[in-house]
Amino acid sequence: MTLKRKTPAQRRKLGNRAKLRRVNIEQNPNRAIRPRLSVHRTNKKIYAQIIDDINGVTLASASSIKEKSGHTVGAAKIVGEAVAKAAVAAGVKKVQFDRGEFLYHGRIKALADGARDGGLEF
Repeated sequence: MTLKRKTPAQRRKLGNRAKLRRVNIEQNPNRAIRPRLSVHRTNKKIYAQIIDDINGVTLASASSIKEKSGHTVGAAKIVGEAVAKAAVAAGVKKVQFDRGEFLYHGRIKALADGARDGGLEF
């Protein structure tokens, strides 16, 4: 029998999600959870979604495929601005940033900065 251990990326992902849940409950005792800005990154593409966890629906999304941008930090900033524009059109201003297993550096940070420049607050 082999012992299955979680990778550092899996531990970061689980820790971040647990922290998001704790913050939501502490800040909003009536459990009015804010939508979350979920980010996924591959070697060539970056994806962002605004997700309403209570109803289980995606309110807005953007990706470097839709925006016809490359795989650089500049492309991530464009995706952040695009998801912010779609979220504001859907009536969402405040979100919680869910970076998942990814470190807040490089393209993830650029996407967050682009979303803030586009009008999202987190």
